[in-house]
Amino acid sequence: MDFDFTDDQASLRDAVRRWVAKDYDFAQRQGFVRSGGFSREAWDGMAGLGLLGLAVPEAHGGMGLGSVDAMVVMEELGRGLVMEPFAQAGLIAPAVLGHAPEAVQAEWLPRIAGGEALIALAQQERGARYGLNHVGARALDGKLSGVKNLVAAADAADAFIVPARVHGSINAADGIALYLIERHAAGVGIRPYSLQDGSRAGDLSLCDTPATCLVGPEQGLAVLELAVDIGIAALCAEAVGAMEELIAITADYMNQRKQFGVSISSFQALRHRIADVKMQLELARSMSYFASLKLGEKPAARRRALAQAKLQLGQSMRYVGQQCTQLHGGIGVTDEYISSHYFKRLTVMEMQFGDSLHQLAEVSARMTDKAGVFV
Repeated sequence: MDFDFTDDQASLRDAVRRWVAKDYDFAQRQGFVRSGGFSREAWDGMAGLGLLGLAVPEAHGGMGLGSVDAMVVMEELGRGLVMEPFAQAGLIAPAVLGHAPEAVQAEWLPRIAGGEALIALAQQERGARYGLNHVGARALDGKLSGVKNLVAAADAADAFIVPARVHGSINAADGIALYLIERHAAGVGIRPYSLQDGSRAGDLSLCDTPATCLVGPEQGLAVLELAVDIGIAALCAEAVGAMEELIAITADYMNQRKQFGVSISSFQALRHRIADVKMQLELARSMSYFASLKLGEKPAARRRALAQAKLQLGQSMRYVGQQCTQLHGGIGVTDEYISSHYFKRLTVMEMQFGDSLHQLAEVSARMTDKAGVFV
């Protein structure tokens, strides 16, 4: 199998890397964190590069590119610790809207591609433990009531994709539809806050809020699962970029830091540890590729593959973050030093779209008597 990137993908990677170096360096990022964790200027910069139209069909003003192109972009955004929710608005939202009525697509997809609309997925609820079928929000006569938690950039979003229950009990697999709610609609309340990594999130409360139905209850859960799988694949790629940069920072520090008159990179025990860290990065990279390539598979195979990928990425993120922080010593946990922010970002990513324990349960539940290397 050929894993080489095309010339266009290499050019895309270079363009994003140059933008991060110029407009999103560590000092600028620290300023964005102090101002709340979301930068409209950075968002407009991504729109100017055309990134927000990456997954939007050409018929609606986008580029209509695929999952590998998205993976390339996410790796570079992870390398630069970009906090703005590109995956939410640029990858997940177009995928969900692709199942909506034509009139809704024509209204919103061009606005996404142009950077005029930031649409966030609001699916997490208290007590769900990452279960997508746990939906307490209710839809009645086209109006929604309920509370969604940990919504990315909630107070900066222009609209939300909200799963709500049309019928059935709170954990039923059927009866879930997907709706679009505009930020300034009646009954919308937002409680914003910052996450541990400095990014922006918030709780979304709805009270008889008018909504547009995107996907009916017949396909609602299936499309929601696809949206989350796209988010997992994007998160895996972002984590690979972040880990790769953190390892490079750590190796450079080890070459400069001296004890007993020599650089600590010459100590055999530490060289073995950095080799183990590098191994975890390569395991994560291969599973990130696996995740992106499996997005086009049938739902059962796709869901199992994405759970496997997120499980490996969760283990790698924890190991790489902890080891690189320990190799730095005390400076590795200071706010002024960049490596601590990679560790915090990796820690937050491990819990998004299902932590490692949840993904282990997902993999286990999807195993069969035929599961194995030689099947």
